Amino acid sequence: MEEYLKKIDLQTVPMQTLAFIGDAIYNVYIRCYLAGNSNEKTGLLHKESIKYVSAKGQSNIIEEIQEKLTDEEKLVYKRGRNTNIANVSKNVDVISYKRATGFEALLGYLYVKGNKKRLEEIINICISKFN
Repeated sequence: MEEYLKKIDLQTVPMQTLAFIGDAIYNVYIRCYLAGNSNEKTGLLHKESIKYVSAKGQSNIIEEIQEKLTDEEKLVYKRGRNTNIANVSKNVDVISYKRATGFEALLGYLYVKGNKKRLEEIINICISKFN
């Protein structure tokens, strides 16, 4: 994994690429959290995960935690939020989708940068907001 991460230049990588990575990372953390706290069947775990990983859920959570972000994190979030998006899901409005993209870009940025501690702090804040 490290060899692949080293090839990603945080100065030039598209925000959509960081959002792509951030979406996957957030999904893994949420699935592990839910699996570790429940013995439910996977269908129910998936249904529960949607409130965390949906664009609407991510949009709501980023609005709540923005004051806890550093200046650098806010800048990354805003760059991700303001990126051009070709397609928007039919289940969410454009503004929420853009906020979710910014949130995912931030998580992707922290992951690629190797700042696992801060990544987990932010994800734990998100999880606590849903409980």
